[in-house]
Amino acid sequence: MTEPEDDEERSLRSVALQNAKSILVERQRVERELFTERERLRITLASIGDAVISTDAEGRVVFLNPVAERLTGWRQADAVGQPLTDVFQIVNETTRATVENPALRALREGRVVDLANHTVLIARDGTEHPIDDSAGPMLDERGAPIGAVLVFRDVSERKRAEEGLAQLAAIVESSEDAILSKTLDGVIRSWNAAAQRVFGYTAAEAIGQNVTMLIPRERLDEETVILSKLQQGQRIDHFETVRLAKGGRRLDISLSVSPVKDHDGRVIGASKIARDITERKRADEVLRQSQERLALAVAAASLGDWSWDAATDRMGFSQRALDIFGIAPGRLMTRSTMQALVHEDDRPGAAAEVERSTAAGGQYDVEYRLIRPSGDVVWVSSKGKAQYRTDGSISGIFGVVQDVTERKRLESDLRQRVHELADADRKKDEFIALLAHELRNPLAPIRAGLQVLKLGASDPSALEKARGMMDRQLSHMVRLIDDLLDVSRISSGRLNLQKTPVLLSDVVSHALEAVGPAIQAAGHQLDVSMPEAPVLLEADLTRLAQVFGNLLANSAKYTPQGGQIWLKAEVRGGETVVSVRDTGIGIPSDALSRVFEMFSQVDRSVERVTGGLGIGLALVKGLIETHGGTVRAASPGPGLGSTFTVRLPIRGGDIALPPTEAVAPERVTPVPRRKVVVADDSVDGAEAMADLLEAMGNEAHVAHDGLSAVALVERVRPELVLMDVGMPGQNGLDATRQIRQQPWGRPMRIIALTGWGQEADRQRSRAAGCDGHLVKPIDFEQLEKLLRELPEKTAE
Repeated sequence: MTEPEDDEERSLRSVALQNAKSILVERQRVERELFTERERLRITLASIGDAVISTDAEGRVVFLNPVAERLTGWRQADAVGQPLTDVFQIVNETTRATVENPALRALREGRVVDLANHTVLIARDGTEHPIDDSAGPMLDERGAPIGAVLVFRDVSERKRAEEGLAQLAAIVESSEDAILSKTLDGVIRSWNAAAQRVFGYTAAEAIGQNVTMLIPRERLDEETVILSKLQQGQRIDHFETVRLAKGGRRLDISLSVSPVKDHDGRVIGASKIARDITERKRADEVLRQSQERLALAVAAASLGDWSWDAATDRMGFSQRALDIFGIAPGRLMTRSTMQALVHEDDRPGAAAEVERSTAAGGQYDVEYRLIRPSGDVVWVSSKGKAQYRTDGSISGIFGVVQDVTERKRLESDLRQRVHELADADRKKDEFIALLAHELRNPLAPIRAGLQVLKLGASDPSALEKARGMMDRQLSHMVRLIDDLLDVSRISSGRLNLQKTPVLLSDVVSHALEAVGPAIQAAGHQLDVSMPEAPVLLEADLTRLAQVFGNLLANSAKYTPQGGQIWLKAEVRGGETVVSVRDTGIGIPSDALSRVFEMFSQVDRSVERVTGGLGIGLALVKGLIETHGGTVRAASPGPGLGSTFTVRLPIRGGDIALPPTEAVAPERVTPVPRRKVVVADDSVDGAEAMADLLEAMGNEAHVAHDGLSAVALVERVRPELVLMDVGMPGQNGLDATRQIRQQPWGRPMRIIALTGWGQEADRQRSRAAGCDGHLVKPIDFEQLEKLLRELPEKTAE
């Protein structure tokens, strides 16, 4: 190569070397500047109060500043490379649902994203921080995201401040006192709900107006005084004044005013709290008047007042107290000399009550007999209360005293009257039993004559009519007597129930069978609704059927012709509910509480037609309560019908139907001819029973007193004796004892046939030697069964 080429090459190499040096120097400069900028950024991010997290383009953490480390619980070394969603976990504070990460959204959308409110950051250890945050993407020169920066802060303090302000606002708004604020020139700036209630102006009407609209003209000077004190930074507490409500109504107000200051401590306005004390003022006036009336009442009630001073042990008395205690004016009385006037029998109890009450800081109230210095004995009522010193010791006692001698006499008379009423009640029960006995006696020949008619055959239609009439009348009278006796047994607690598992449907069927004819005769429509599933009760079927029969009969009785009656049964929880409703004449509201009382007769016009002793519902209540249930009456009023609702417990355990016994075909066994003695002082009753027995094919003999009965039994030697208990001369029980004492009288069967049917009567019959006790009138089937069960031959 030529020499010039060497120079050009050298020149090119020199330029290239120089350029390389320049590039190296520039790179080093740029790297230094980048390092400096990174350090500046690192120090800035480390020192700012906000938490900062940066990610790469895949959303993995590349940087956390110390604030972010503290809030997330992740250290920089542990967090780098982790998915941002693991380090920065956020949920909605209300729903606890996961919230979309704003940094990932910024990466996806390439724009700055702000997170919605109510976001909670869950730190690595589970602690929670309410936060505000935002995120933005980092872009390369082509605008493609290469990462994201997430900035967030803990807003716990701000939330607490907001909650505090909200709570304060809620307190102000819910206050019972009117709370308002005003400027120093009197313009109203705020107005709570109570201010509207007190003054009648809405917030829209009051805010912006001058507070003088609430001040009566004659009290405007008060506002000047209040403003002067406010400017001095003073507070006005419980200033009682008068203010105007909307429409000019005047209110008594207790006013508290506080200065409102700015950041520099300058007074810029006032806050007012106004309490309406109109009612309190009125109450104070009422109290004053009440105290005056009390003083008058004390005087009118002849109350005397007295006091005892513990320091001097001296007692003071009003003139009325002196009169009650019988103490002469001016006489020195101490506590001990006063106690000496108390009757010695009452003194310990009265003293103990006074000591107990005063030691407990309460008021004592005692009554005792007082022996006046004159020797007169009077009853007094004494009330007193102790007064105490600051150290807790008693400084004295004050009280009132009243002469209650007359009241005590009246109470004694009342106790005597109660005793007399109780005795009258006992006699009433005895009368009911006696009434039943007297009514049963004439029924015996009616029932016996009925059976004789049934055996006759002269005029079948006339006999049938007579039988129906007699049977209906007899059944009605028997039910009346039974009801009277049942009420008496319930009242005395002597009613025995034969409880067995029974179906509610069977109970209702028995009731409908008994009362159906009466409902049909009245032309009523009966609607019965029963549960689909069987309902099992632990009950006396006969008695419970009697309850619903009485209720249905009551509806039929007090419902005008052609009415409607509903019986509805349903199961609610662990009990069965049966209601009987009708379209009858209803029950007045003031009578509902007493319809179940004994002999209760509601004043209803139809009552005079239907009659009755008023025992049906009393019997219903007693029978239901003995079954552990309740019964309630309801009625919208007269003419609107009534409803009786019975609630009964359902039998516990699985429902098991009572076993159904197979009914064998009835086999008629001829009754053997028997020899019977009928002893009854009722001639008609004895003769009718004898006729019936002979119509049945037996040999009957009659006696009408106890002595004749013994002689007749000894002569005839019957297989059966029907012995009336209440006979003249020698009663049936004594006659039975005399027969049993004889060898020939021991084998025969003696049955007491009487109108006395209580348990005590049955016990007396058994004790006298009777084999059984039947209550008049005896059923034909009962008599036939009795004769059939007799041995073939019991006596020679």
